Amino acid sequence: MNRIASDRNTLTSGLTHMLEGYDCPAILVSSEYRILATNQLYRKAFGDIEMDTGPRCYEISHGYQVPCDQAGEDCPLRAVQQSGSRERVLHIHQTPRGREHVDVEMIPIHDDQGELDFFVELLKPVPLASGSVDEKEFVGRSPAFNRMLERVARVGPTEASVLLLGESGTGKELAARAIHMASRRKDQPLVTLECAGLTEALFESELFGHVKGAFTGAQANKKGLVELANGGTLFLDEIGDVPLSMQVKLLRLLETGTFRRVGSAEVQSSDFRLICATHKNLARMAEDGTFRSDLYYRINVFPIKLPSLEQRREDIPLLVKTLLARMASGKEYHVTDSAMRILCDLHYRGNIRELRNLLNRALVFADSNIIDRHVLEECLEDDSTGQLQSAAREADTADGEPSSQWTDLKTNERNYLKSLLEAYDNDKEQAAEIAGISVRSLYRKLEDLSPD
Repeated sequence: MNRIASDRNTLTSGLTHMLEGYDCPAILVSSEYRILATNQLYRKAFGDIEMDTGPRCYEISHGYQVPCDQAGEDCPLRAVQQSGSRERVLHIHQTPRGREHVDVEMIPIHDDQGELDFFVELLKPVPLASGSVDEKEFVGRSPAFNRMLERVARVGPTEASVLLLGESGTGKELAARAIHMASRRKDQPLVTLECAGLTEALFESELFGHVKGAFTGAQANKKGLVELANGGTLFLDEIGDVPLSMQVKLLRLLETGTFRRVGSAEVQSSDFRLICATHKNLARMAEDGTFRSDLYYRINVFPIKLPSLEQRREDIPLLVKTLLARMASGKEYHVTDSAMRILCDLHYRGNIRELRNLLNRALVFADSNIIDRHVLEECLEDDSTGQLQSAAREADTADGEPSSQWTDLKTNERNYLKSLLEAYDNDKEQAAEIAGISVRSLYRKLEDLSPD
């Protein structure tokens, strides 16, 4: 038995040393989920672990008391035990910076008898993504968001061309940036060309550049974005708007990697990774002849569909808190329960961009650091779709009864304002100043909060 234990310790020591050979955070895990060792990159990214306590991976990564598959999530270790081969899964991990999306790859280590004894877990944080309120730009934790982010994490380290699909305002530019940051080209430029609204001549000049005298106004040589993207990533946003006459030149660039500046006969080359995005149905456009089918198949190597806000409604409270924290310049704003219910029930045709605009208006209308139902009513009083009234009814009632949270909030606010007026002999200007609101808002609130 002592020899077996000694051999096991020797093997563990060797595997621990092996962890330092990985270029990402890595841990050594036993079949009982216990973390046996970590590498330096793991400790730098996620912090030190008290190894004497025999911590389990799910306790450290998620704060769970049971393995991930028993907590409603995919467990990479369990998946490896079932398949006997490498497995990958996207998880939201606890980190010193908050909850972050991490691309987890689990590698099995077999003994001489082919039994699974140890596992190496590689953890690669997804750039620009977070599952909590922080400064990162990609925020969410809904199933639809996680599925999209898992594809971003999977394709990022490759050289595959990516086609981002989705409605306006869903974050396609952020996805392009995340893919670029996950690639080996991350230290090189990400160059973006907004294709919408460009004429053929302007598109060609922007993409390929021009030489002095190529056309009226060309007073100097100009490098095109293709040339500037050399070694990095070229992002063509709204590629569905590229003029049909220019699509053949774009296809030639993608097929050969070569181009000529406008007005020049010199052939140049550029090595770039291509990411395209569109809100249009390119497949249908290819069938209709309004988009070249050969170009469509050239760019549609790895499509990623970004979910609309409608498809990830459970992310709205987290998005609201994150957007307010970014826009409020250090001031902390609070959204009442009834206002949050309204925000969650609205239909956002412009997706996250429309939600951000609505919250910007709310900051203007809010007389204090409280965003309540009345603030949203002011923001949406010109709404012509009737969705505010519908959302307000949903916020007002639960199973046919008035919302207790809203009733309590109205009562507390009414009592607070009345006590201020009594304390200052009905001096509304002074009461409004103490409450941090305008006199006009005080009058309005007293009228709105008066008992029925």
